Amino acid sequence: MGEGQQSRRVAVVMAGGSGERFWPLSRTTRPKQLLRLTGARESMLAEAVSRLAPLIPRDDIYIATGEHLVEPIREAGVGVRAENVIAEPSKRNTAGCLAYATAYLLAKYRGELPPDSAEAQNALTLAVVTADHLVEGDEEFRAAVQTALAAANGEHALVTIGIEPSRPETGYGYIQIPEDKLALVGYGPPDVYPVTAFHEKPDAATAESFLESGRFYWNSGMFFWNVGVFMRELAEAGPAYASAISEMARAMREGREGRVREVFDALPSAPIDTVLMEKARKVLVVAAPFQWDDIGAWPALARTQSCDARGNLVVGEAVAVDSSGCIIYNESEPGAKEVVVVGAQDLVVVVCDDAVLVVSKERAQDIREAVAEMRRRGSTHL
Repeated sequence: MGEGQQSRRVAVVMAGGSGERFWPLSRTTRPKQLLRLTGARESMLAEAVSRLAPLIPRDDIYIATGEHLVEPIREAGVGVRAENVIAEPSKRNTAGCLAYATAYLLAKYRGELPPDSAEAQNALTLAVVTADHLVEGDEEFRAAVQTALAAANGEHALVTIGIEPSRPETGYGYIQIPEDKLALVGYGPPDVYPVTAFHEKPDAATAESFLESGRFYWNSGMFFWNVGVFMRELAEAGPAYASAISEMARAMREGREGRVREVFDALPSAPIDTVLMEKARKVLVVAAPFQWDDIGAWPALARTQSCDARGNLVVGEAVAVDSSGCIIYNESEPGAKEVVVVGAQDLVVVVCDDAVLVVSKERAQDIREAVAEMRRRGSTHL
């Protein structure tokens, strides 16, 4: 960038997930990010946009999703312009998602960026957030994002947000910081630390040791970087993706959509963590000052919403008798259907107009297997 020129801030909300573990509430064209699973009045996707809007103009907030979800998201009215809902040509995990989104933004803002490609990349700073996580404390969230964006540009680094673990969770990835736990000077609050390593989902004993050490954070899956820094790091760590971004951006500017799809479809499907973050030369983590939860399966609702004295979470019209630790969700219209659970422990019961789910909490992750079986049978209730 030229002297005095500010990097333009743009946001991408990743919203391509299918949310199969929330079947039958979540369906192919109504995935969990379009549901009100946090108890709020708007969907989780709309919440994600609303949290960003005071920092980044809504015209500069984009939603990256699958082709089959573009119209449902547009119709849901999540707070961005219809043209800001962009479709990846196929599923290529988060690395593919961010490659496509970056190419799209470089093509979209071409007329407002320096003509030199390297300068154009440097003139964009990207905030990447998730569409299906619970965040409590909007002001604290925005403080973390501000710090992350400042550190990304000030340190020429890739930045993520880490969540201080509250339990030895085996279902999340972890971020490790140095033993001295010295924060970078000049940023925050909240504190910013160098990242020494990323760790995949650990076993129970390892998760316990991570919790006790005080040197590990949960990986939130949110990222912040100057696009120029991102492209240079990606050229080293995942050159196929860097080349694809440049080729797709060029094809988008020339209106060659077939070439865009061809290049994208040739990419391997992989998460951005393994393609880039675990290999990058300089990665920082902002210690989140807000409450966070990955709404990954039905049991998460009991952690994030109010339960009765026996630990039951009841949504909609339902009765729990001599039951404890249950989640009972009745989506039916008031007065349309009675749902009663008697003498049950740690059970999930979900009732929709065309489907019923009954599963133990400990097997809630396996709902995806049931969905896969229904798909093999040609079910029309997916």
